[in-house]
Amino acid sequence: MFYEGLEADNSKSYWSSSKAVYEDKVLRPMTELVELLAPEFGEPKIFRPYRDVRFSADKTPYKTHIGAMLGRTGYVQFSADGLGAGAGMWHMEPDQLTRYRAAVAADGTGAELEAIIARIEKAGVEVHGHGSLKSAPRGFPAGHPRIGLLRHKGITTWQHWDPGPVPGTPAAADEIRSFLRTSTDFCAWLTANVAG
Repeated sequence: MFYEGLEADNSKSYWSSSKAVYEDKVLRPMTELVELLAPEFGEPKIFRPYRDVRFSADKTPYKTHIGAMLGRTGYVQFSADGLGAGAGMWHMEPDQLTRYRAAVAADGTGAELEAIIARIEKAGVEVHGHGSLKSAPRGFPAGHPRIGLLRHKGITTWQHWDPGPVPGTPAAADEIRSFLRTSTDFCAWLTANVAG
């Protein structure tokens, strides 16, 4: 597989000699996959394969996965480890974070988010916080009943499939479609309460 080779040799020479394989076995199937999903979940944007190494100690030039956004809240990824999909807000801007914390702290909207997360997790989908603080954010008591949610600077749902469903196939599209539908209420809550 292309990405197993890239993980072993993340170099321009490997990339150049394998570019046709990338275009046929990675980029084309991912393009087909997001085009199948776009009518329901939004305009797709496939990310470039090059890493931004300007501020990184790791200077390997190429990403070892291909990722794509679907609309404002959906994400799909393919690598040697398999297929993955996420939904939500990985990183919130300061104004979004202020709105998120206010909505989580409020009894009505905060309880609504807790109930949505409980339903999602019962369906077998993981919910992850990102950039989480170790302590309570300023202005919130450490004993707040939703302190775990308040500490997050980003929050997403995530599901992973071991190598199996190949991007671009109806089976892969069905798996991701089901995941994104399970995440619909979660994304709707973020859109209504956080997105600017």
